[in-house]
Amino acid sequence: MESVKITINGQSKKISIESIRQFIEEHPGYHRTRLSQELCEVWGWCGPNGQLKDMACRDLLLKLKRSGHIVLPPRQRRSTNGFRNRQQTLIFHDTEDVVCSLKSLTPIQVIRVNKGPDNDLFRHLVSRYHYLGYRNTVGENMKYLIRDNKDRPLGCLLFGSAAWKMAPRDGFIDWADNVRMQNLSCLTNNTRFLILPWVRVDHLASHILSQVTRRICNDWKDKYGHPVYLLETFVDTSRYRGICYQAANWQLLGQTKGRTRNDRASTIKAPVKDIYVYPLDKHFRKRLCNGNTGEGSPGI
Repeated sequence: MESVKITINGQSKKISIESIRQFIEEHPGYHRTRLSQELCEVWGWCGPNGQLKDMACRDLLLKLKRSGHIVLPPRQRRSTNGFRNRQQTLIFHDTEDVVCSLKSLTPIQVIRVNKGPDNDLFRHLVSRYHYLGYRNTVGENMKYLIRDNKDRPLGCLLFGSAAWKMAPRDGFIDWADNVRMQNLSCLTNNTRFLILPWVRVDHLASHILSQVTRRICNDWKDKYGHPVYLLETFVDTSRYRGICYQAANWQLLGQTKGRTRNDRASTIKAPVKDIYVYPLDKHFRKRLCNGNTGEGSPGI
């Protein structure tokens, strides 16, 4: 591997690994955070809102380090991820059984999570109660904490980066490879959906999905300066049937091939999952297949 590809302003750009190695050697006093920030400045790697994509850059540098292509300066402090996960066990939350009708819980609160106590609670709940746990998100993402009319937590949703390449979805959109690379940021993947185990309310999950789909495009534009036009998710059929997505009018496109995002050599076995999508705009194909994805508003 002599170079890596990144997408800047919708255009794929090759960055030579030697230039990254040379930049690190020329700035021996830079810690890892500053390296990622300065490289973003050099490459012009930022989102539509002008924010540097330093977390994505940091993830790239770590991958190059693990593969032996570059040497990074030592961490200035121990990683805080483990500490955060331990601290989450101290967060109080109501675990009283919620077994009732949906109507008795409305209006349901869909809270966009940023920093602070809601974020701590969100991380704790997903880490403790979702079968996949919680991992730090890289790149654009959106978190929602769900509460009832008594302010009791009911569940969590996390949206993050869409799958890089997926034949059923790309065929559904009618995407060519070059257009997909340009407009992938206008999709997002529902990577976690958790209804807390003591909450047993008929139709709650599909109701939450419907609430979220009505607002996520505007939330995304507010946070990142551009809209999203299509949602996707994967349902592990060995655990779930995807009934809530079906009830919320998500479309089943097919199944994955049992590979992961990083499995370029087809050696990592993963559960086969159903692929669901939800268009947020009635003109989503037109918007995702041209260069004007940063404009307009949802048409549904």
